[in-house]
Amino acid sequence: MTRSERLLVLLQCLRRRRRPVSGQTLAEETGVSLRTLYRDIAALQAQGANIEGEAGLGYVMKPGFMLPPLMFSLDEIEALALGARWVSERGDGRLADAAKNALARIAAVLPPALREELDGSSLLVGPGQPVAEGAVDLAVIREAIRGERKLDIAYGDRAGAPTRRVIWPFALGFFEEARVVAAWCELRRDFRHFRADRIVEMTPTGERYPRRRQALLKQWREIEGLAPPS
Repeated sequence: MTRSERLLVLLQCLRRRRRPVSGQTLAEETGVSLRTLYRDIAALQAQGANIEGEAGLGYVMKPGFMLPPLMFSLDEIEALALGARWVSERGDGRLADAAKNALARIAAVLPPALREELDGSSLLVGPGQPVAEGAVDLAVIREAIRGERKLDIAYGDRAGAPTRRVIWPFALGFFEEARVVAAWCELRRDFRHFRADRIVEMTPTGERYPRRRQALLKQWREIEGLAPPS
């Protein structure tokens, strides 16, 4: 592993964590001595990485440091290509366009060798079951999630019987055959899941819901028995 590759691995180790991590743990993950790890931390700090901490206390990287695309590994290039292809095939219209645009923007700044790997990636997205289409625009749901805003929806159950609800959407799941909104339901006073294709009508209220989206997501994960993101 070259020094630049080692620094990239170290950056990724720090990015995955939200809390300080010991130098010894980082040294073991990157396969270097503790002394070399300290030198690598200093080198990254000199290059502008906002890494806080010191020997014996642990390190954490603050948001804001941009990793140049030319430092993507071949595995990361293939992961980007595969992910973008999946979204362009299985996402809604605006997400599909965004995936294609993002991939094109990355390709434009890659060195020729990596651009060739990106364009020629042989990881393909296979055909799946048709996704159930609904009457609502998923972009509106995503905007409500980002803004932590309530939605007033008319929702049909399996039998087609309509109900009116105000929900606090905090996540949108893309499954093989359907898209599902995870939300707090004011009517049921509990977490509920709503298939997007069964939302008959939807109106953004503009009202911010009283809890933070991340807090709702964390509680929902605990109830569902889902592991937190790494």
